[in-house]
Amino acid sequence: MRIRPLLAAALLACAASGYPAAAAHGPVALQTDPFAIEEVAENGLVAAFMTPTSVGLHPAIVVLGGSEGGTDLVRGVGLEFARQGYAVLALSYFGAPGLPPTAEEIPLEYFDRAIAWLARQPEVDPARMGIFGISKGGEAALLVGSRSPQLRAVAAGVPSNLVWQGIPARFDAPPTSTWSLRGVPTPYLPYDPTVRFDFTRYMESVYALYAGALPMAEAHPDAIIPVERINGPVLLISGMDDAMWPSSAMSDMVVARLQAKGFGHPVEHLAYADAGHAVSSPPALPNTSGYPDEAAGGTAAGNAAGRADMWRCLILFFDTAFGVAR
Repeated sequence: MRIRPLLAAALLACAASGYPAAAAHGPVALQTDPFAIEEVAENGLVAAFMTPTSVGLHPAIVVLGGSEGGTDLVRGVGLEFARQGYAVLALSYFGAPGLPPTAEEIPLEYFDRAIAWLARQPEVDPARMGIFGISKGGEAALLVGSRSPQLRAVAAGVPSNLVWQGIPARFDAPPTSTWSLRGVPTPYLPYDPTVRFDFTRYMESVYALYAGALPMAEAHPDAIIPVERINGPVLLISGMDDAMWPSSAMSDMVVARLQAKGFGHPVEHLAYADAGHAVSSPPALPNTSGYPDEAAGGTAAGNAAGRADMWRCLILFFDTAFGVAR
């Protein structure tokens, strides 16, 4: 297990990756493959299914967005994986028609249905399925991966190591978990109750809600995600200057737990200096928030370099896990 800082430009292709098959791959040749897009509305799912037009079974990735909700960002990220020859289920889970309006008590069974649907598709190799999520979706990716053995590779961008209080429409709403199981809210870590939210200092206030509560995690052991149950390699991506929540510290906690539990699969944490919360978005995507990347931490140069490096490493991670040769 290795925490790797941002590499120099000459090493951006991840030739020095710690994954066993990395040397055989050499530099990752990012490409553009033809693919088809289908809207999915079965079993209450809200998703876009993107599939290569080439014949045969394809490795597949479930893609999850973050606290922005809706469909736009998750589909933008999904398109970038589809261009690399992956079948992709770009899955929305709140903030879209037919889904919960906020990230509160979202049924984990929803993700179970999505994974089962993906495994049934004739274009998909059900033995080569993984998941990637960003931010709140990184929390979801680790949680869903820990309870879905059919997922054989889990990547989480700027994630959490535990389940947090849900994100309400109003900060004075009664607290509850982000997720539910069998109709019951899952255990969660509440926000720091001493923080008085100041909308004139929005980013600082959001960060304080999480950073102030994180030391209390030991008092909420049931909220910690049992990542040791993940059935395959794990990749964590964080910005060391994340201004949204302490993703690097929480990623380190994932690594520490896996080490303590004797996890049997490869693990890597890519922790980028001078990068923030935007570092785990593919470099081809604009920042859809309307703010520059550095508004969520890091510098413009650090975020740009981190996004380029992490994307090459992310593709190599899934290629290696699924035996994809380029």
